[in-house]
Amino acid sequence: MVKIKWALFFCFRQKWLKVFPLAAVLILAGCSSKPETNDEPVEKTLATQTSSQIPSSIAIQPPPPSFMTVYQSWKGTPYRLGGTTRSGIDCSAFVQLTYSEVYKRMLPRTTSEQSRIGKPVPLSLAKKGDLIFFRTGRTLRHVGIYMGNNAFLHASTSQGVVVSSLDIPYWRRAFWQVRRLQ
Repeated sequence: MVKIKWALFFCFRQKWLKVFPLAAVLILAGCSSKPETNDEPVEKTLATQTSSQIPSSIAIQPPPPSFMTVYQSWKGTPYRLGGTTRSGIDCSAFVQLTYSEVYKRMLPRTTSEQSRIGKPVPLSLAKKGDLIFFRTGRTLRHVGIYMGNNAFLHASTSQGVVVSSLDIPYWRRAFWQVRRLQ
């Protein structure tokens, strides 16, 4: 009804009286037809189909997050001791969060607890996803995720969330251990 009133207003205002009968017929014809539909809800139909029956355009899901996608979303987030948010995060919280997103596995919260899980692996055999630990002070420890090619992902106290290299003398000297969880 609103469409018809709007059409009448438009027609009279623009003095398109010759076009009005045709416009009225088209509007009414469009309103009177009913497309054929399946009365069964789409959700119910999809729920009863197996994954092989669901059209590929519907079944496509985004790939699970990788270390690099997590890094891209957290890149530059500042370091904050005890922090767990984008306003500031510490190294063990970042490792915990990243493992949770990539592997759907919850790790302990602290570097000390994380350094005791999994099994030790020599640095020469480290693989992507291994935890890498450093002694950065007399009693301070730091953790990151080994990415391969001597690179590791971590929340740096000076640069925030970043990828660093073991070729940097500071990290080479501070290296402590690698732990494999997978």
